[in-house]
Amino acid sequence: MIARRSPAAGAVIASLPLLSVLGMIWLWRDTQDRALLATHAEATFWYVLPSLPMFLLIPALLRHGVHFWIALIAGCALTFALYLVTATVAARFGVTL
Repeated sequence: MIARRSPAAGAVIASLPLLSVLGMIWLWRDTQDRALLATHAEATFWYVLPSLPMFLLIPALLRHGVHFWIALIAGCALTFALYLVTATVAARFGVTL
């Protein structure tokens, strides 16, 4: 509803890491394990980074006339590929995801 009136306001709301915050709350409630929560939060950070290019690829494809579902699938495929690259590169630097 908000995004229909203001795409920028809708984007701000969509960018809020609500799922991540809820996940951290539930993990804390269930375990109260600081080390586990810290590991979870850090891994979330590293996995957010490779997801960002999707938000550039999808609009670029849409502006070039690519059908929405194809653009979305391409964005998800790019993100998945970058997740694999991120995990591989992070492991080489001793970061466990």
